[in-house]
Amino acid sequence: MIKRELLETIKIEDGQVINIEWHNRRCNKSRLELFDEKKLLNLEEFIEAPQKGLYRCRILYDSKVNSVEYIPYTPKKIKSFKIVKSNINYSYKYSDREELNKLLDNAYDDIIIEKNGLLTDTTIANIAFYDGKQWSTPLNPLLEGTLREKLLSEEFLVLKNIKSEDIKNYSHFALMNAMIGFQIQKNINIKL
Repeated sequence: MIKRELLETIKIEDGQVINIEWHNRRCNKSRLELFDEKKLLNLEEFIEAPQKGLYRCRILYDSKVNSVEYIPYTPKKIKSFKIVKSNINYSYKYSDREELNKLLDNAYDDIIIEKNGLLTDTTIANIAFYDGKQWSTPLNPLLEGTLREKLLSEEFLVLKNIKSEDIKNYSHFALMNAMIGFQIQKNINIKL
């Protein structure tokens, strides 16, 4: 079996390493499941956080940490989404995103992937919808994102099966990932 490298993308802001506990959890869970590696890693031990500015810390690993890099971060503006059906499997955060990138439609800023009739994620973020009472996130995402897991543990989010036809029942839509946090989208277009 070919070993595929995994990736953790960690937000660093003015020297602060954000949500490292959740990145460690996912990293160590992936290492155990894919490589039978039981020795826990603390990713913070590999990070030399830049003291000024906003950075995307990119850690590549398999059973061990292979590389760490720091990339200045500028958020991407996303205003249009298209729902795309796919049976893609992306339950581990691999550095190779070729399968995800093949699904993109250049007429839109990003896509929302529908799998088995249910909405999952975009190519870069987990999603959530607000119905006026609570924020719901898909029960079966493509990837269990670190911020999503944190917000579920805090009971800010609830798990729910969401179909594309359900979107009309929600007043707000949000993207969430390690870099952008929980970001409610405004003035967006979702093409069904």
